[in-house]
Formats: sequence, structure tokens, C-alpha cells
Amino acid sequence: MSDDRHFQPKDRPQLNSKFLFRWEKSQDAYVLLYPEGVIKLNASASEIIKRCTGKSTVGEIVKELKTLFVDTADIETSIYRFLEVSHAKGWIGN
Repeated sequence: MSDDRHFQPKDRPQLNSKFLFRWEKSQDAYVLLYPEGVIKLNASASEIIKRCTGKSTVGEIVKELKTLFVDTADIETSIYRFLEVSHAKGWIGN
């Protein structure tokens, strides 16, 4: 991984307390709820956010998701990109 990334393998990302992550039956998907609205997440985004508890390191998250999404090429880069975007949007911190 490039050292210019915000997240590093030993970082422990955590969901911003302004957001609530949960399954929304009406959306048939996991969502992030916040005072101004709802963000519907796809399956891979949900699996990443689900692990942003402050307990798992980015390296551990990548390792777990590599086993879950075996057929996805370059999943590690995708995870780091998602973490960067999520951080920029204020969904998570480290």
C-alpha cells in the first residue's frame, strides 16, 4: 500500500457516532442513517462498514473480506478506496 493513503494496515476505522448502521427491511439492504437522511449501501460496502467498529485493523478487515469475496480482483485496493471515500464523507474515522 502507498504511504500517502489516509488509512494504513494498523489503523482501526470506526463509524462516526452521527451515523447508525443497520439492516433496513424496507430497503432490503444495510443503510447508514443520519439526521439528514439515509445512505443505502451495496453488499461490499456493508461488509466493510460492518467491520468499522474500532476493534479490527484495516489489515484484518482486508484479510476477512478477501476470504468473503474470493472472486473479486484486487479487493484490497477497492477496500482502501472505499475507506478513503467513507472518511472524506465523514462516515468513518480512524
